[in-house]
Amino acid sequence: MKTPIQSHFESVSRITLGCMGFGGDWDSSHYGSEHVTQMHNALDAALDAGINMFDHADIYRMGKAEQVFAEVLKQRPELRQKIILQSKCGIRFADENGPGRYDFSADWIRTSVENILKRLNIEQLDILLLHRPDPLMQPEEVAKVFEELLEAGKVKQFGVSNMHHYQMDYLRSYLPMPLVANQLQMSLLNHQWLDEGMTAGMASGSDTHFSPGTVSYCQLHQIQLQAWGCLANGLFSGGDLSGQPENYVQTAELVSRLAAEYQTSREAIVLGWLMRHPAGIQPIIGTTNPERIKECGKAKSLLLSRNHWYELFVSARGYKLP
Repeated sequence: MKTPIQSHFESVSRITLGCMGFGGDWDSSHYGSEHVTQMHNALDAALDAGINMFDHADIYRMGKAEQVFAEVLKQRPELRQKIILQSKCGIRFADENGPGRYDFSADWIRTSVENILKRLNIEQLDILLLHRPDPLMQPEEVAKVFEELLEAGKVKQFGVSNMHHYQMDYLRSYLPMPLVANQLQMSLLNHQWLDEGMTAGMASGSDTHFSPGTVSYCQLHQIQLQAWGCLANGLFSGGDLSGQPENYVQTAELVSRLAAEYQTSREAIVLGWLMRHPAGIQPIIGTTNPERIKECGKAKSLLLSRNHWYELFVSARGYKLP
C-alpha cells in the first residue's frame, strides 16, 4: 500500500529519520567536526536500513541541524538525488521583538524557506511543513506564499504539523495544491489518537486531548500521518522504568517477548505497532545512535498479528477496551 507521500515521490521510505538531535547544543555556538561525523554515521545507518527521508525544522539546534546535514551533502553530493528532505517553519523563539510565538505570515514563511535552503545548501526543499498552528493565520496569505514558493521551484510539496482536521480543512479550502502530510504525536504511549475513535459519545472517554476525526480525515484526504515521539523516548524498548506505572512495565515486558517471538528488535515492535494501522503512519525516529537506527529499520518488514496489536494497545492503556 502506497502512503500519501509516496504518490508524490518515486521512492519514499516508510520510516523517517528526525534530525532534531544533530548539530550540538541548543545555542548559538558553532558545531564541530564531531557533529558532522555523527551525522555521517547516522545517515549511513539510515540508508543501510532503507531509510531515505530526513525530517528537519528551522529551529532544530538553532539551525545547526540543517547546517551539519549540509556539510555531509557537501562532502557526498551524490546523496541529494537519493534522499527526501523535509523541513518545518513557523515557530519563533523569544527575542527583542516578542515572546516565543508562532508565525504563518507570508514574510516569515518566505524568509524561513530562504534560510532553510541556505543552511541545507540546496536549491529545492522536497516538503515544507508548517510547524505548529498559528492562531493568527490568514489562510489566503499562506496560500499565496505557498504558490509563490512552488512556482519558484523552491518547495515541491507542502504539509502541516500538529493540526487537527478543522484547521487543515480551513487551510485546504484556500490552497491551490494538496497538503501531503500532518505530523502528530503518536506512539504506543501517546495513543489518544486511537482512544478518541473508540470512546465517541462516552462520557468516560471524552477527554482524550486529541481532536476527534483527525486520523480519519487524513486517511480520507490522502494526507500522510507522520508520528513524532513514536519511540516514546525508549520507554518500552530498553528505557528506565523506575517509578513508572505497572502497565508500562508490563508493556515493556510484552514488547521484549514479542521481539523474541518475531525475531526482531524491541524498537521494531514499538514502531511496527504504529505501522500496522491502515492509515499508513510514517514514524519519525529521533535517535542519533546508528545501532538504534538499524534496529528501527527492521520495522519496515514486520507485520504484527491483529491479536498482538491489540495486546500491546490494551497493555499500554492499562485497562480494557470499552
